[in-house]
Amino acid sequence: MKKILFILLPLFLALSACTNNNTTQEEEESSGAKTPVTLTSVLVEPISETIELRATSTFQKKISVKSNLAGYIENSTLNIGDEVSQGQVLFSIKTKEASALQDTDILKDSSLFFSGLIKIKAQKSGIITTLDHLKGDYVQEGDQLGIISDRSSLVFILEVPFELHTYVKINTTCEISLPDNQVIQGKITSSLPTVDAMSQTQSFVVSPISNMSLPENLIAKIRIVKSTKEKTTVLPKTAVLANETQSEFWVMKLINDSIAVKIPVKKGIETSEKVEIADPIFNATDRILLNGNYGLSDTAKITIQKTE
Repeated sequence: MKKILFILLPLFLALSACTNNNTTQEEEESSGAKTPVTLTSVLVEPISETIELRATSTFQKKISVKSNLAGYIENSTLNIGDEVSQGQVLFSIKTKEASALQDTDILKDSSLFFSGLIKIKAQKSGIITTLDHLKGDYVQEGDQLGIISDRSSLVFILEVPFELHTYVKINTTCEISLPDNQVIQGKITSSLPTVDAMSQTQSFVVSPISNMSLPENLIAKIRIVKSTKEKTTVLPKTAVLANETQSEFWVMKLINDSIAVKIPVKKGIETSEKVEIADPIFNATDRILLNGNYGLSDTAKITIQKTE
């Protein structure tokens, strides 16, 4: 009998240990792992829907510097990009007659008061953006020597698809986003009465409200406000989840400190950072999952890490 007990006792202990292990495992599985999350809450604030369109900078005022006689350019130290002021001498032109007589004694006669040099001056201050002739060139009367662009006349030409032109209002302000990520304010001042035949876009003139010195042909993006709500419920964009077809949207809302449930929502205006929640109505005290919400089941156990 003792031998039988001695044989059965280890077997009983082994079975008991397995039963305890299985029970512990089942308890752990039933308790479930908790997902670490961060929280946010709804805000009531203004939100705007915008459209982003391309615009190119250009100088509206360009003054052509022309020769008023035929001759040779005797002197010019200009370079493209030089700033010039009104009345500044830009070119000295020697007439072809003076060039032909320069080796004779006629031009040396001081009683004639004739040098054969004509000075071409700047009609307006600005920057030299085109230089067509250099020292030593022969020019005809009326030939263009260069172009002076008025810096203060720089504007952006905004190309607007015709189906969106009703959102672009004259004398309204807008944001101009430059390629270096600077954002300046602009004002829509006028529109061109034509539409491009190929792209079907209408051009609008946007004047920057800034004293920045910007180059011509700079491509920028202009944000136009499409619609605005002054007071509505919004959430950070990362708090709103969606299915693969973007047909259903929801948030994960806390019902206590350890459980979050799925709440279907309807979106309104959406920006790059925020989303309007059109339905349902949330309270300011409601706690919404901000991070760690992706892939959770309809009812999920969570652990709170941080509230933002």
